[in-house]
Amino acid sequence: MSEQTYSSMRTAMVESQLRTSDVDDQRVIAVMAKVPREEFVPVERRAMTYVDRPIPLAGGRALNAPLVTGRLLKEAQIEVGDKVLLIGAATGYAAALLAELGAQVTAVEEEGGAEIALPGVTVVRGPLEAGAPAGAPFDVLFIDGAVEEVPAALVQQLADGARVVTGVIDRGVTRLCAGKVIGGVLGLSSLTDIEMVALPGFGAPKTFIF
Repeated sequence: MSEQTYSSMRTAMVESQLRTSDVDDQRVIAVMAKVPREEFVPVERRAMTYVDRPIPLAGGRALNAPLVTGRLLKEAQIEVGDKVLLIGAATGYAAALLAELGAQVTAVEEEGGAEIALPGVTVVRGPLEAGAPAGAPFDVLFIDGAVEEVPAALVQQLADGARVVTGVIDRGVTRLCAGKVIGGVLGLSSLTDIEMVALPGFGAPKTFIF
């Protein structure tokens, strides 16, 4: 496809997916209209770039649908200069958007993932649930996927008052959640049910049944 075709598809994505689905932050809309998502999609799947569904990646992972990314960005309320801990960088699309919004991004991704080289983005390789303690404290925790729980290890890497956005899997239903860390305690509010890719390594602790 040509660059002009992708540009037209990007515009259609903004108008038909974002603006019609409660993504009303003009800064978020502007960066998603600007950043070429196709550059973060495997070549063989680029025809799916702007379709409102997850895009499969290698290793059983997937790239969230554009609407999910837009909702997470809106709720994160990114400010210029924010230190953002991005969990589940995948191909780097969310990292690119966060950096475009003016954040200083530390993007955590598993070993063997896609190469990511972006201005304003530091990539940390390792278990997603371990985060990046060397870069703490962070102003925002942006989990780009759904988890059963947010580990204490990540909460401990956040500044007091830090904002958190994530998907939470609750009895088989995935909900978009946002909240803050106050006094070392994370409080999350459920905003809406949403289809979001699940991230590995975030299962809730198993309890014994006697």
